[in-house]
Formats: sequence, structure tokens, C-alpha cells
Amino acid sequence: MSIDASNPLPKYVQLRDLLLDWITSAGLGVDDMVPSERELSATYGLSRMTVRQTIDLLVAEGRLYRVPGKGTFVARPKIEMSLVLASFSEDMRARGFEPGARELIRQVIPASGHTARMLDIAPGTLVHHIERMRTADDEPMAVERSNIPAAMVPGLEDHDLAERSLYEVLENEFDILLDSGEQTIEAGICDSADSRLLGLPAGSPVLVMQRRSFAKGQCVELALSTYRADRYQLHSRLDPRRHGD
Repeated sequence: MSIDASNPLPKYVQLRDLLLDWITSAGLGVDDMVPSERELSATYGLSRMTVRQTIDLLVAEGRLYRVPGKGTFVARPKIEMSLVLASFSEDMRARGFEPGARELIRQVIPASGHTARMLDIAPGTLVHHIERMRTADDEPMAVERSNIPAAMVPGLEDHDLAERSLYEVLENEFDILLDSGEQTIEAGICDSADSRLLGLPAGSPVLVMQRRSFAKGQCVELALSTYRADRYQLHSRLDPRRHGD
């Protein structure tokens, strides 16, 4: 395949698609090197500036990464963020990864006004505040901050959550089965604290997810999670448009 001068798409966009097709057809895997900018320029008859623009785009998309002085390599594929009510552990196992967790903070504190409104409890009500760093195959993926009304889960502080799914603990130890939820996901900028935990430069793009999880209509958990944008992407199925909509 070659660059089509009559194609209205910019040449750097055409080259992006050609490179992605070539990486797949050549069977390149994670950490395999791709041709240099000079080689790509000669192969496709493009200027070095155009080729660099393409590589910059693929690096920004998380498909390639650069190592100064060594070259450009195939990045690990992004993980699709689940848009269903499932724990991080369940989601990672379903995708073939080994989930992990490291406890950062666990304390019982009075609910702030915002937390109380989201949990539908009175301000000042005691809640379990749990912060954990979540991993997949030992790679940092997200920082989770959960708030659960203490009255719903007496003795939760006695249960180790370092390597356990919080949702499994709720179900098995407290007979609380989460059956519905709602979440919002938006782009954000990683602050210095989370950047150290996730191994990212401060100011890196992240996905910020706020989730409310319910059991029999009662809000059980309010979670605010920071996910690495370089390792996650969103995927949603679009159902056929109904007549008259």
C-alpha cells in the first residue's frame, strides 16, 4: 500500500493507517521496534516532518512509544474500560490479567456534604474511606477512592482488602449484592500525588470515573477513581436508532 495523492485525507493520517495495518500484518508485538523516521520517509516518499507528525500522533494515542537514542516501539494495547457494573478484579480477570491492590488509606471519617448527598445520608455520618492502588499483572492502572456508610458494613475494617475485591467482600461477608449503578467518566489531569502512584509525569492525561453503586435501590458506595489514559480506552455498543427518535 502507498500514499494516495488524490485521497482527501492528510498524508500523515494515511500513513497512520498504513503503519497500523503493517504492524498487524507483520505480526509485531509489544516492545517490537518499528522502522525509523528516515526509513519510513524513504519507503513512502514523504518528508521527515510528515513522518514525525504521524509518529507523534501514534505516540499520543498510546499505540507507539519512543526510547531516546534507541528508537520507536509498539506499545501495549489499551484496556477497554468496562461500562457495566463489575469490580476491577472481575474486569481484569475477564481480560486475562491478574488483578492486584495495594492499600493506601483506610479510615472511618464523617461524610462531607458532597459525599453525604451522593450516598443519600446525613452530612457527618460515618463512612469507610478506602484508597487503593489497583494493578493488572503488577502494572499500576488506577487509584480508587471508595466511600461506604459505616452502618452498612460493621466490622469492615477487620477485612483485608489488599488482594481482594471489595465487591466480593460486600457480597460474601455482609450479604450486600450490588445490582445497579451509575457512573460518569471524564478527561482529567493527573495531580502530583496520583502521578507518583501511577508512574506518570505530573499533568499527564487521565480518565476520572465517579461511580455510585446500589443494592436494592440503596446507594452503598461512592467511588472516585483515576485511571491511566495511556492504558485505557472506552468502548460502547451503539444500538440501532428506533423509528421516530
